[in-house]
Order: sequence, then C-alpha cells, then structure tokens
Amino acid sequence: MGTFKIEGGIRLKGDVTPQGAKNEALQILCAVLLTPEKVTISNIPDIIDVNKLITLLGNLGVKIQKNGPGSITFQADEVNVGYLETEAFKKEGGSLRGSIMIVGPLLARFGKGYIPKPGGDKIGRRRLDTHFEGFINLGAKFRYEKEDHFYGVEMEGRLKGAYMLLDEASVTGTANIVMAAVLAEGTTTIYNAACEPYLQQLCKMLNAMGAKIGGVGSNLLTIEGVDSLGGCEHRILPDMIEIGSWIGLAAMTRSEITIKNVSWDNLGVIPNVFRKLGITLERRGDDIYIPTHENGYEIKTDIDGSILTIADAPWPGFTPDLLSIVLVIATQANGDLLIHQKMFESRLFFVDKLIDMGAKIMLCDPHRAVVMGHNFKSQLKATTMSSPDIRAGISLLIAALSAKGTSTIQNIEQIDRGYERIDERLRALGANIVRV
Repeated sequence: MGTFKIEGGIRLKGDVTPQGAKNEALQILCAVLLTPEKVTISNIPDIIDVNKLITLLGNLGVKIQKNGPGSITFQADEVNVGYLETEAFKKEGGSLRGSIMIVGPLLARFGKGYIPKPGGDKIGRRRLDTHFEGFINLGAKFRYEKEDHFYGVEMEGRLKGAYMLLDEASVTGTANIVMAAVLAEGTTTIYNAACEPYLQQLCKMLNAMGAKIGGVGSNLLTIEGVDSLGGCEHRILPDMIEIGSWIGLAAMTRSEITIKNVSWDNLGVIPNVFRKLGITLERRGDDIYIPTHENGYEIKTDIDGSILTIADAPWPGFTPDLLSIVLVIATQANGDLLIHQKMFESRLFFVDKLIDMGAKIMLCDPHRAVVMGHNFKSQLKATTMSSPDIRAGISLLIAALSAKGTSTIQNIEQIDRGYERIDERLRALGANIVRV
C-alpha cells in the first residue's frame, strides 16, 4: 500500500483546476450501455474508481477509444451479457460500488442485469432496495443468490412504464431507474427522485441521445419511453466535492488559492456553508478566489446566538461528502460547531485521528460531533495515520498539511479512488508531499 509523507505548516499559493466529477462520471459511463452508437465523454477524472468502471465496460465488450486527456469514445455495439455470470465479473464488480448502475441500462436493453454485492467506502450500511424496487415496478423479476451475494433482475420483452414513489431520494437509485425507464414502453413517473446536478447531467445526456425526460432538476421526473437511443457528446461537470476540499485546504493552511472554472451555478449551498464557517470566498467570473486568512476565520452562530449546526441532506441540501472537510476546518476556527451526519452512521469515526493531532472534538454518537476551534492558537501536531475512506482521507491530508512536523498517511489508495494526482497538484502549489 502507498503512503504520503507530508511536511505541514507550509502556506501554499497558486491556481488549481478541479477534476471532472467522480459521482457524475460513474453514472454517465454506465449510460453508454444504452446505445450501440458512439458516445464521447470529456473531462473524465483519472481516478481509481472511474478507471475500474472503464475496465469493467471493456470486459463487457464495450469498445473504448482514448482521444486525449480525459476524453474517451465508447461504443457498446457488441456487449457480451454472458460476462455478467462469470467468476471474473463477480470479483471485479464487487470491488466498486458504482458498478450497481450498469444494471439499469443492461436490463433495459438486454433484458437482464446482474451485480455482485458492491464494495466502496466503509461508511455504514448503504441500501440497494431503492434500485431493485424500481426495476420491479417496471416489470422485472428479482433474483438473489444468497451464498454468492449476487443480485439480478430479468425481464422478457420490454419494461413497462409505471408510477413510483421512491422510499428515499437515492442518487444512484434514481439514476439506475431513469436509465432503465428511458427504453421502457409507456410513461414512467418517479416521485421523490434525487435532483443533484450530476443526476441532472445524466438526464440532459440521455435527452441528447433521444430520451424524453421531463422535470429535470426537480424531484418529480416524467419519462416517456422510446424505442432506442443514439450517440452523443457529453462533458462532465467539475467535481464539487474536490472544490470544497480545495476551499478547506486554503482555509486550514491560510493559503491564497484560486480554484478555476468551478461551475458556480451548480454549487448550490456549498459556498454559503463555508461562509458560515467564516471563510472568505470571492466569485471572480467562474472562479473562486480564497485570500490568505491572516486573522483566521470565525464561525457564525445561529440567529438566536446558539451554536451553529451543519448537517447533511439530499440536494439541494448540503452534501454528506463535504461534512468531513467542514469538520477538519472547524478544528482551527474561532468558535464551536456541531456536525450532524444524518445519512451514514460511520463517517465520523476518523475524528480520533484528529484528536491525536490535538484537535478538540467531542464525538457525541455515530452521527454527531462537537468541534471546539483552536483559532490557530494551537497548531495541530504531526502523526502517523491511515485513510479509512475517500473523504476522511482527504480531510486527514488537509490536517497534515496544516500541522507542525511531518505526518505519514497510509492506505492512500483510498484517497486516489476519488482525487486525481493529488500529490502532484499539491506540489504545484508549494506543498512538501512525497508519495512513498
């Protein structure tokens, strides 16, 4: 396993361009299975999770042509559906949670879709019920092999459009159902649909391919099924989670950084949440400029003077993927903060590593933590730690960059799953970070 060695306490400076969005890429790449025609996708992030999915598509028989950095043309005109029932697929598909989203397109186009129990971050239980209940509503039959943890849906003939009220606004669940419904016979209505920008991007891409999806951007989607879809060209949005990570890095290291081409209109409440933490963000065209916070940053209180609470929620609420970033930022803020992680029960369990570094954090339960900021009067101290998941990993990296001394982060493959060449890009800003 790889390791980062980081000398902390160095102020950084410069411009950084965010990578393409990981969570959008995983949806968009699965959608190429819906057509035999060529689909060209640009701004694809070069990260482990996305590259695993591209390899999986290739093993399914999808033709892959690399056009240049971040640009690939896919053609799924000779898909080998039989690969789904091989031992190789069970091993490969089980290592990537995003592989669940191949099921909807395969079911819609070929009448069957299988997936082993997916892997991914160890951040608590992540249900698949929404996906499969949606497929069943469209007429598919569910199949589950308990011994192999192997899920599947099958259908003879075309899927049939239906009304459904999702039990949760699952992003991947909504995406999977939408991809199945676009080729179904009749009208599908999905209420309590997820409406994240990445889901909107998927719908826009499908419409460009000939789908008929209405209500894009709302939680009520109406889909008129079509007989077939064609090819298209699509560009992936910048990654809002990485943008938030760069904001956190700038604040914690008191660095002057400009984040380029952030697609401000798709950031939702994210800039305002960071402003509540006292961080100065300037909009310069489509860039975010973060000045040096020489005097630190002060957490605002609620309107009645009580401690500020930041909680995650489905879009347009604050994304759970940035709560770990907010938590680490708060360790050096002027003021106190309550973090409430509602959606995953194990995502705060990395705080013990921050406490080892000198942070003042009280973990109330698996979902809540109170952070008492140092206001830079006491610098975090370097330590050796291991990255438990993507978002905790980048938060520990930010803490290490602000700490006194040289820190070691092990299991950095978890960080590489979501962040493209993070060490190279940090060195370009002046950081002293080495990959061992």
